[in-house]
Amino acid sequence: MIATNPRNSETPPKAPRLTRARRTAILKALADPRRFELLERIAKASCPLGCSQALAALEISPATLSHHVKELETAGLIEIERAGKFHNLKLRPGVLKALAEALQALETVSCASR
Repeated sequence: MIATNPRNSETPPKAPRLTRARRTAILKALADPRRFELLERIAKASCPLGCSQALAALEISPATLSHHVKELETAGLIEIERAGKFHNLKLRPGVLKALAEALQALETVSCASR
């Protein structure tokens, strides 16, 4: 039996394995407070977030938004859906889960044997 996501009938995406370089790129991209805020807005949107919506919410210039979007896309955190002259932003499935798993793996086990 295949496990399914309770929100829909699709199989949940498997978290991709992140290379050291990819983890570093993701963490560098998220180190900027505006990019992190943009990623939060994309994640909280019920459907892909339009660039015009992001621009209005963040109160930044179009050039700055473009830069932040490019950094998040290059890091592999988001996907851009192009529909004519409009661009919609959405999270890349499984990447945040893979990052969380990689960070969780850094925790050490208790040193009870000392």
